[in-house]
Amino acid sequence: MPPALTRLAATALTGTVLAVLAPVGAHADGTVDRELASTKKALDVYVDEERALADGYLPDGECVESAEGVMGHHYVRWDRIDRELDARAPEALVYQPDGYGGRELVAVEYFYADEDQDVSTDDDRPRLFGQPFDGPSEPQAPGLPVNYSLHVWLWQENPDGLFSPWNPRGSC
Repeated sequence: MPPALTRLAATALTGTVLAVLAPVGAHADGTVDRELASTKKALDVYVDEERALADGYLPDGECVESAEGVMGHHYVRWDRIDRELDARAPEALVYQPDGYGGRELVAVEYFYADEDQDVSTDDDRPRLFGQPFDGPSEPQAPGLPVNYSLHVWLWQENPDGLFSPWNPRGSC
C-alpha cells in the first residue's frame, strides 16, 4: 500500500458525496487516479442492485465478514471468472446492508484464475490500477478456481486502504 493517500470526491446517485481513496505517487501523472475515477463512473450504474441482477450478477447468499472486517455480499458474474481482466467489467460486485432492508454497493472484486492452479507459485500475479493482486488463494467458494483477487472500495471509505480485502467500517 502506498504510504501517501489522497481523497477523491465522487457523487453517488443519491447526491451524497462519498470519499474515495486513491494512491498518490503510483504514477506521477495521475494515471491511476484517472483510471479509478473513470472506472467508478462506469460502474456507478450498479448502485442500483436491480441493474446488477439484470446484467447477470448473481448474489452468493452470505455476507462475508471476519475479525479483520467485512467484505459483504458478493454478486458474481461466473462467466467472467477466467484469465482476462477489464476494470470496467469486474467479476464481482460487493454489497452491504443499507439499513433500510436493501443493499448498497460498496466495492468491486476482480478475480484472475491462477494458470497452474498451484498456490505455491505466483509468477502470473496480475496488476490493476498499479496494484498487485492478493493470492494466489485456494477457492473461496464452490466453482472458483485457485485465484488472485483484488478488492477496490470505490463507494465506501476503508481506513485500511482502497485495495484492502477487508473493511473494518463495513457491516453485515
